[in-house]
Amino acid sequence: MMVISIALFTLGPSAHAATAIQIKELNFVFLHGANGTSRAMQLLSDIINLKLPDFIAAYEEKHPGVKVRVDSMNRCYPNNVSIDVWANNIATSCKSFFHENNLILIGHSMGGKTALYATANDIGGLQDEVAAVITINSPVKNLNHYYFTGGADYWSAAWLIPQDHGVVGSLEQYDASADGTWVGTNKHWLALCSAESAPQSEQFDVSGVDPLPRDMDDHIVPISAQYAEGADVVYYGEHYHSEFTNDPVLATYLAEFILRYIFGGTINYSYLAEQGNFTHTAGWFPISYNWKETVGELPIEQGTVIHKNNTCKWQNYEDILELSESQLIRSSFKVERTSLPVLSAILDAKWLSPHDINDHRLLIQTRAAPKSTVSANWSINGFEEIEGRLRNRYEVRIETGTPFTSIKNVHWVSDENDMDFRLNIESQAEGPLRNFEVTWKTFFEQYYPRQIIDDMPITGFE
Repeated sequence: MMVISIALFTLGPSAHAATAIQIKELNFVFLHGANGTSRAMQLLSDIINLKLPDFIAAYEEKHPGVKVRVDSMNRCYPNNVSIDVWANNIATSCKSFFHENNLILIGHSMGGKTALYATANDIGGLQDEVAAVITINSPVKNLNHYYFTGGADYWSAAWLIPQDHGVVGSLEQYDASADGTWVGTNKHWLALCSAESAPQSEQFDVSGVDPLPRDMDDHIVPISAQYAEGADVVYYGEHYHSEFTNDPVLATYLAEFILRYIFGGTINYSYLAEQGNFTHTAGWFPISYNWKETVGELPIEQGTVIHKNNTCKWQNYEDILELSESQLIRSSFKVERTSLPVLSAILDAKWLSPHDINDHRLLIQTRAAPKSTVSANWSINGFEEIEGRLRNRYEVRIETGTPFTSIKNVHWVSDENDMDFRLNIESQAEGPLRNFEVTWKTFFEQYYPRQIIDDMPITGFE
């Protein structure tokens, strides 16, 4: 007698997953700003959707067994409400429209600030659904710390937000920096930032008025308010707050950043290199006092030259300062007479080798009257080039001060050397005795690839 045994095997979920195509569902949510509509995000949304197939195809080719599906939503929200109400409206619409997670919130201005708040504070259970937040010129920091023209409450102006139902308070009072840090640490946060070239540049003035005269801004938001710790910061140039909403070239530029951030690509991020500050006070006379600073320098050496004239006639002296060896490249020098002006003088001060930036020797020519002394203090500054560190941008602002003070012009000392982080800053104060403090920062760029889609969970199988 023969017994035939038949064993039946059932494939479990793990075996099925090993052979099935993995699905990653990505959901783009476009969020307009205060006093705006979905129309503001339409151009960027259209360009991203137009470019998506190529990015998806490239990613799927490099990741066999993975299929990417994308959906998107661009709708209007009440644009004059508080950040909490706005965040709840976003959460409700996301829950109603999407059935999968991997939300990518792309917010302009207040829309970006609200996206950070909604994610970090788990509004409507949104936290687990969000994979990344991308902000564009968003007022992440509270704006009441910034000086507006005439000290006015610019954001409450009736022509900007005619019927305020809480948004002004959220813009002025609420600081979303901690929200952004949480998102940048636990999810992903890409901050796209832009600003004018100097605090009182006329680039983005309307009717000749600079609303933020002490800050480099995009006409609406200071650049220092557009990001916080934890952000992957990208400076995309000198552009107006909403310029990308109607400029196809600029919208394409931003779309490329966003898609490379998600699907893989090298991006030039912005990191702090150096920072410092200086102060000035106008004199007693009712005139304009002007200063030109070179910042970003390091001291090389300083000292004093002294000559005592024991003769009965005027004497001229010449000193060639042989300095100790330094790795710094020479930048500037300063020579100030400390002896009596009538009986002594500095005739000349110049580099001994004008065209050799590695020659730190300084030539000082002085003069003294009979039976008198000439003395002068001198200092030499330089700068350092760090291999592989290229400059990216700068920020300059009047931190505090009286009215009738300004920074009219800021530019790199060298137009051609991207390893030179020195800045020329031209500032002004009206007398008598008006004063200000300037803070400055320089940033270097670092290129590295991002591919945040790899961190997103699988949403299904095929």
